[in-house]
Amino acid sequence: MLRLMTFAALAVIAAAAAHANDWRVDDAERVVAISDIHGAYGAMVSTLQNVGILGDELAWVGGTSRLVVVGDILDRGPRSRDVMDLLMRLEGEAQAAGGFVHVLIGNHESMNMTGDLRYVSKAEYAAFAPDETAEQRERWFQAWVRRQPSPRNTPELRKRFDGKFPPGFFALRAAFGPDGQYGAWLLDKPAIAVIDGTAFVHGGLPPVVAELGLDGLNSKLQSQLRAYVGAIYTLMEAEILLPVDDQYDYLPIVERHMPRLDESREVLAAIDTIRQLDEGSLVATGGPLWYRSNVACSGIIELHRIEDALEAIGAERVVVGHTPTPGRKVLQRFGGRLVEIDTGMLNFYYNGSGNALVLTDDDIDVHNQSGAAPYDPIPHPRSVGERPHDMPPEELATLLRTGEVLSRTSDRETGRTVVEIGDGDHIIRALFNRRQGKGFYPDIAAYRLDRLLSLDMVPVTVRREVNGRDGSVQFYPRKIMDEGERAAEGRGYSAQCPLPDQYNAMYLFDVLVFNEGRSMQRMLYDTRRWALMLVEHNRAFSTRKGRPRHLEGAPIEFTDGWRDALSALGDDVLREQLGDVLNERRIRALAERRDELLAAGG
Repeated sequence: MLRLMTFAALAVIAAAAAHANDWRVDDAERVVAISDIHGAYGAMVSTLQNVGILGDELAWVGGTSRLVVVGDILDRGPRSRDVMDLLMRLEGEAQAAGGFVHVLIGNHESMNMTGDLRYVSKAEYAAFAPDETAEQRERWFQAWVRRQPSPRNTPELRKRFDGKFPPGFFALRAAFGPDGQYGAWLLDKPAIAVIDGTAFVHGGLPPVVAELGLDGLNSKLQSQLRAYVGAIYTLMEAEILLPVDDQYDYLPIVERHMPRLDESREVLAAIDTIRQLDEGSLVATGGPLWYRSNVACSGIIELHRIEDALEAIGAERVVVGHTPTPGRKVLQRFGGRLVEIDTGMLNFYYNGSGNALVLTDDDIDVHNQSGAAPYDPIPHPRSVGERPHDMPPEELATLLRTGEVLSRTSDRETGRTVVEIGDGDHIIRALFNRRQGKGFYPDIAAYRLDRLLSLDMVPVTVRREVNGRDGSVQFYPRKIMDEGERAAEGRGYSAQCPLPDQYNAMYLFDVLVFNEGRSMQRMLYDTRRWALMLVEHNRAFSTRKGRPRHLEGAPIEFTDGWRDALSALGDDVLREQLGDVLNERRIRALAERRDELLAAGG
């Protein structure tokens, strides 16, 4: 018995060592990272050939390099299976040469294993058609028919079945099961790898990463995913669930199921697993496979979370995929702490190309599949409202300040004055607000303060005369919706930066500037990402202390991001940046409210 226990203990140690090699590595000579292949086999091959990972015969020529695939091999594109087969072969070839292939789980890998097949293309099903037997299709057809209401027209049902579940559907489901060729392979992959102080993860680093650490997060996610996938396939074998069932239907089906007296322990345990892990697991939308807030939320909301997570996993920066980058180039945020490498490799869907991030001792650059000259990661653009050709804020400010005023209209319902400004190449809209008093330009003050705080909610605003009247013009995007419209239509809950986080930041900003004029019409949304924009601050920057009346009882969370930002907002900074748009009394009151927030937040 002792010898058996010792053997088991050694097996656990050996497995842990193998996993450590998968997700924590030091002293790598060269790291190449790609992301979000989505079945774009040709683009992936060209990208890896251009960085010396693949040779002309598609063999590993990368030597001791480490290739990191940051999730989302699958879905939408035609050749996902070819991508997986190539990566599986390269794993062995790389290790034989002293290198390594790190394949990380993305949300689309998880989706294929758990039965969310919304994005599987016809070509992906067709790749599995040769593996599918007539007996396999007939079994699941008969099981599906038994669920249909009577009377049952078998020929018509057959036609519907074949239309909804094309050849290859059931072979694909089997291949992504816990014992399938690809399911078994993927279930052994981690969510996060840390190589020489750089973390790689598909979606991002949510707060749970700081709670669990690297080993805890990877172990727990793998355990939950294995348990969940195992439970699904156990219930399929019992025909309680069917391969045709969507993941979002599992829980209702399980809840309706009446266990038989002779139901096996395995089936009962699988039912409990579905109940426990259906929405509450790390595989769900708040986990690292889906998390977009690192990319989408402003610095004051998100940077402290990233820093906490990086400290917990022993990393200095993080590389993410999942969210296609503006301009389809590799980007960086927060002084390089975050690098975004989803450049839309599947061109016909995302209009992008393959880009590989290459890290060596002290260098980081990007190589495109075209073989063009390498480039450094580009700073992530500040984007408050959709601008023509993703115009940088400095260029937008110049256009607002110097472009020709082409039209001016007044909206009686909202009281807004909207102007159109053009420079011969672009025409944009802006809100004109007259100066509110001598030396008092509240919208300019709000915009500058937004930039100082890294809030990224106030559109670009500059001083300008319109028709001889002194005031400010504030960028007013065309594709917008206000809070009243959003709430009435029930939209925006898929915001890349969650709405509660955005609201909390707005509340704190309005307390800081003592804004008594916030209304639903002054809360605008960029409907592409549901990013909140704050406009028209003519009732802000009072000389009063405390909170505006409408925020006195509001539940506001004072975060580390706000603590850091307000602590850096010294009196000298306020006077230097706002002295020409706020008078001394208003600046002093702003500083006092800053101090009140810091004191209340501890």
